[in-house]
Amino acid sequence: MSVNRGSMTERAPVRPGSFAAWMVAVRPHSLLVAFSPVLVGGTLGFSRTGAIDLVAALLALGAALLVQAISNMQNDVGYTARGAETVGTRTGLPRATANGWLSARDVHVGIVLAALAATTIGLLLVAYRGWPVLAIGVSSLLAALAYMGGPRPIAYTPFGELVVFVFFGLVAVIGTDWVLTGEVGTATLLASVAIGALAAAALAVNNHRDIAHDRLVGRRTFAVVFGARASLGLYTLALLAPFALVPVMAGLSGSPAMLLPLVLVPAAWQLRRDFGRCAPGLAFNEILFRTFRLELWFAALLSASALAGRMLA
Repeated sequence: MSVNRGSMTERAPVRPGSFAAWMVAVRPHSLLVAFSPVLVGGTLGFSRTGAIDLVAALLALGAALLVQAISNMQNDVGYTARGAETVGTRTGLPRATANGWLSARDVHVGIVLAALAATTIGLLLVAYRGWPVLAIGVSSLLAALAYMGGPRPIAYTPFGELVVFVFFGLVAVIGTDWVLTGEVGTATLLASVAIGALAAAALAVNNHRDIAHDRLVGRRTFAVVFGARASLGLYTLALLAPFALVPVMAGLSGSPAMLLPLVLVPAAWQLRRDFGRCAPGLAFNEILFRTFRLELWFAALLSASALAGRMLA
């Protein structure tokens, strides 16, 4: 969920309070992290049962996108409130509040409105599937707010990648399948691990890129605590491990079509090599966007292969 602040304003000036300013805070490119698990959970559920409630699926997708947007807005305003933008030189995406394009009050209002919308959707899903949905929704919303909010933000600890793995992998994929079908398949469990790992890989890029700046502002991310070499290892594991799960999912489902995501292995390996060779700073932004795209392609091919297996069965 790029360019530095200077180049951003030189090439594409952002008017305060504009739609473009809100897009900086919401970071729509990162919404792929929320879209992918819902896509996978929904299609795997359909491939197993042969039925899907499109209204419930759209509600689940809407809730997931809102939670991701809340996390992004909280990250924008929370980081600025802690004065981290004024220390050293950042190489990450620009922040709307730090640049004065949006006030902290405006972003807080946006967070509240998005939270109310997510809560409304959550209550509709509770009526559809029961009270366990409430636990999924509340925990996801709290995690989004706590990432850069509160006295001890998750973003200031080494557990950011783990939280992303849990909520944008395990919770989102398994939760989607369960909400739509009332059960969870074995392939869904494995897919949740794969999607969560790829989402965590994207955050690992972000934290690896910012390791020097994060150390200055007191953020003890995984990369800061364990060093650049361990950060590379974490990225490698999160990026490549999902492909080891693909043959297992294909075997369990009895569908060779499920092997389709393996066509991405060369792209994933090249991405890992480029990560290891990447110069510090802005060059990592392209690695970040490529990781987002890889997750989306993995999710799309896994979903397509599950649907193909259903049709060919």
